[in-house]
Formats: sequence, structure tokens, C-alpha cells
Amino acid sequence: MNDYIATFLVGGSICLIAQILMDKTKLTPARILVSFVTIGVFLGALNIYDYIIEFGKEGAAIPLPGFGYNLAKSTIKEVNEKGLIGVFTGGVKGSAGGISAAVVFGYMMSIIFNPKTKK
Repeated sequence: MNDYIATFLVGGSICLIAQILMDKTKLTPARILVSFVTIGVFLGALNIYDYIIEFGKEGAAIPLPGFGYNLAKSTIKEVNEKGLIGVFTGGVKGSAGGISAAVVFGYMMSIIFNPKTKK
């Protein structure tokens, strides 16, 4: 299957599930976000998400479960290399680039678009 189609199908499916959860349940977006990251951590720790990444490429790596997967894999790698201290440093090292980008671009967008709280 074409990589673009697989990426679209996996990434789109993740977004579709999130949208259905927001529309059909009383779950808040924050709870859905945390749930998706947690699911990614568990699936990553169990090596199940590896197959999803293999099929869906960046469509699986970029959304929230991909972030959880990255946290799990980085922590496991750091624990194998450094021992128990890796539990505390692995996730931070593995996700520092993504977190930094989110903070920087979020700040830039807040300057450009002047966000306001909802009433």
C-alpha cells in the first residue's frame, strides 16, 4: 500500500476516534488527550504500537498515541542503558524536541493570534 494512503488512514482513524469520543461521550478533550497518550505508552511498552508505526508511518507517530509510544520507548531504552535513573530521565530525553517545539510554536501562535478565553 502506498505510504501516503497508510499514513492518512492511520492518522485519520486516530483523529476520527477522538472526534467520536468528543461528540458522543461526556469526556472532555483533556481526558481524551491523556487517555490517548496513556494508551500509546501501554501499547509502546508492549511492543504493539511498533506494528502500527510500521504500517502507518508518521500517521501513527505524530498524533497523541505516538507521543506516548515515544515516552515508553525512550524510557525503556534509558533504563536499559543507565538503570533505575532512566525511569526519570528517559521520557524527558526522548520527548524534549517535541515538547520544546510545542511550547515555542504555541507561544508564537499566541502572539500572532491574541487568544482569548471562552465565555
